[in-house]
Amino acid sequence: MKNMDMIHGPLLGRMVAYAIPLVFSGLLQLLFNAADIAVVGRFTGAGSLAAVSAASPVSALIVTLFMGLSTGTNVVCAQYAGAGKEKDFSETLHTAVAISAGAGIGLMLLGLACADALLKAMDTPGEVLFLARRYLWIYFLGIPSMLLYNFGAAAIRAVGDTKKPLYFLTLSGILNVCLNLFFVVVFHMGVEGVAIATAISQTAAAGMVMLVLTRAEGMCHFRRKDLKIHREKLREMFRIGVPAGIQGAAFAVANLLIQSSVNSLGTAVMAASTIALNVDSFCFVAIDALGQAVISFSGQNWGAGNRKRVDRIFWYGLGLGCMLGIVIGGASILLAPEILGIYTRDPVVTERGMEIMFILSVFQFVNCTLNIPFHVLRSMGRSIFPLVTTIICVCGLRILWVYTVFRWHPTIVVLYMAWPATKGVASIAGILYYLWLRNGFLSDESVTP
Repeated sequence: MKNMDMIHGPLLGRMVAYAIPLVFSGLLQLLFNAADIAVVGRFTGAGSLAAVSAASPVSALIVTLFMGLSTGTNVVCAQYAGAGKEKDFSETLHTAVAISAGAGIGLMLLGLACADALLKAMDTPGEVLFLARRYLWIYFLGIPSMLLYNFGAAAIRAVGDTKKPLYFLTLSGILNVCLNLFFVVVFHMGVEGVAIATAISQTAAAGMVMLVLTRAEGMCHFRRKDLKIHREKLREMFRIGVPAGIQGAAFAVANLLIQSSVNSLGTAVMAASTIALNVDSFCFVAIDALGQAVISFSGQNWGAGNRKRVDRIFWYGLGLGCMLGIVIGGASILLAPEILGIYTRDPVVTERGMEIMFILSVFQFVNCTLNIPFHVLRSMGRSIFPLVTTIICVCGLRILWVYTVFRWHPTIVVLYMAWPATKGVASIAGILYYLWLRNGFLSDESVTP
C-alpha cells in the first residue's frame, strides 16, 4: 500500500492530490442515495419520493452517532502514523474493525425497533408512513456493512491512500445503480427495491475494504487472529469520535425538527426538499473531501509535533474551501433547472426545489468556514468544543428558528434560511477558538501534541 508523506515537503499540492480521489469517492458514495431518489422519482412518483424524504432524517439520526467514531479512527491512526508508532496503529485498526462489527449489529437492531416511532414523531403523513417504514427496515439491514466500510476506509486514508476507497466505491456505486434499475423497473418493487440495492452495494464495498486490509503490508495489515478491542485505543477513538458522532446526531436532530416543518408544507415540498438536499450533498462533497484531507494532514503533523505546519494546513484548507464553495454554489444555481429535471417531471416540485437550491447554494461557502476549523481542532484532540458549539449554535438555534421565525413566516424560504444562519454563527465561534489556541501552540509549550 503506497502511503503519502504528509509531514515533509510541500503542502498545498499534496493536500489537493489527497482530496481529489476523495471527491470522486464522495460522489460515488452519494450515488447510493441519489440513485434511490432519481429512480424512485422517475419511475414511481411523488408519493414514493416523499417516503424516501421522510426516511432520510431518521437514518441519519441513528447512523451519525456511530459514524463519528470513524472520524476518531482517522485522527488516532493519523497521529500514530505521523509519530511512526506502527504497533499502536495496528491495535487501533483492529479495535476499529471489532467495534464496527459489533456496533453495526446493535445499530441495525436499534434502527429496526425505533424507525416507526421516529417517523410518527415527525408527523409523517399517513399516505407516506407505510412506504417510509418499509424503506427504513430494509435500509438498516445494510448498516453493519456501512460501518465496516467507513472504519476500514478511515484507517486506509490515515496513511495517505485515498485511491483504493475510490476504486471500491466505483464498483459498488455501479452495482447500486444497476440493481436499482433492475429491482424497480423490472420487478416494480418501488422503495423496497432501492433499499435492497443500497444494502447489497454497501456489503460489496465493505468486503473490498476488508480484502485489501488483509492483503496489506506494514501497519495497515489486518489479521483475524489479532481482532480484539484494545481499551486504551478505544478510549482514544471515543475521546475524539464520540463528540464527533454526537455532533452529527445534533445536526440530525435539528434536521428532524425541520423535516417535521417540511412535512407540514405538503407532499410537493417534501419531494422538493429531498431533491434539493440531495443535490446540496453533491455540492458539499468537494468541501468535505478537503476537510478529510485537512484532518489527516493535521493529525499526522500534530502527532509528529509539526505545529507550524498544522497552522499552514488550517489556512490552506480555509482558503481553498471558501473558493470551492463559491464556485460550486454558483454552478449549482446556474444549472438548477437541468439538475432538477433529472429527478422529477412535476412542475410544482421543480419550482419548490428551485427555491430551496438557491438558498443552499448561495451560502455553500459557509460549510467550509464551519468544517475546516472543527476538523483541525479534532486533529489536535480538541473535540469537545466542536460538539458544544454545534449543540448550541446549530441544533439550539435551528430549534429556536423553527419556533419563532418560521412560526411568524411559515414559508419554505424562511425555513431553509435556518441552514446558513446557524452554520454561520458556529463558524465564527470555531475560527475564533482556533485563533486563541494558535497563539499558545505556536509560541510556547502550552499545547502539547
